Amino acid sequence: MRWQSIGMTRLALTLLLPALAVLASCDTSPKPPGDIGVCYHYVTPKGQAPHFNVLARNVPSLEACAADLEAMRLHFVMLGGTQQELTGAYQSKFIFLQREGVMVGDTLNGIRYTALVRSGGQLVLPGAVPQQ
Repeated sequence: MRWQSIGMTRLALTLLLPALAVLASCDTSPKPPGDIGVCYHYVTPKGQAPHFNVLARNVPSLEACAADLEAMRLHFVMLGGTQQELTGAYQSKFIFLQREGVMVGDTLNGIRYTALVRSGGQLVLPGAVPQQ
């Protein structure tokens, strides 16, 4: 019985791995730049190809990049802009500034993880604010 289970597992992997390779090669979504210490703003202008603009260099961490992106967003809001959400990148990770906080992901449309949350108008680490 144990040998049958191992054989079925091998068969499943034999069939699954080529399918995953084909799916991975079909992914045409943009890849975030991997430059060390460079913070990017990801822009999707109408009628043009999306691209990454350098926002800051020598940025020490993903959180610092998120803060730079938030400062840029707030600056444009003060100038009359209405964009509340934006996307950036730092060292091969996408950064998503959203109403709830900052999310991080490996891909543009894939799974996102919470990096920072909004509390009193500021971005803080999750769990840094005690619950009442």
